[in-house]
Amino acid sequence: MEKSPISRQGYNKVLEELKDLKENQRPEILKVVQWARSLGDLSENADYSAAKEKQRQIDKRIQYLEGVVSNANIIDIEQLSGNKIVFGAKVVAEDEEGNKMECRILSDLESDGKMVISCNSPVGHAMIGKCVGDYCTVNLPSGKKEFEIIEVKFKD
Repeated sequence: MEKSPISRQGYNKVLEELKDLKENQRPEILKVVQWARSLGDLSENADYSAAKEKQRQIDKRIQYLEGVVSNANIIDIEQLSGNKIVFGAKVVAEDEEGNKMECRILSDLESDGKMVISCNSPVGHAMIGKCVGDYCTVNLPSGKKEFEIIEVKFKD
């Protein structure tokens, strides 16, 4: 399986969340499940059902984050430089109407869809490999949109 890129900062956040889930949230919900189970009839016990659902959600998130950690290709974006758009680049682009967009290209987990976009998104995918002065065409739900790359930088 191909490793997925993630910034060092993003990877550290995943590790922090995983640690919190395993060391704090899961043990806490297990106590609630035990307490709710002690109340008796489980078939009509709303506290038990809610606690078990919360436990399932936590377990599912732990499993997902463990997969992210095991499949991570950690990239130290502080060490990157150049004029070509790669994972971690901060890009300024302009569309046909003169609207400027500034964003950083990172992983799906780090993306906010505005200032940080996923390298797997249509925009991120179209920009990877481009340089200043290049044009990229993005297939959006509203149709194709063309951007000119104005600036590529790595340091803030």
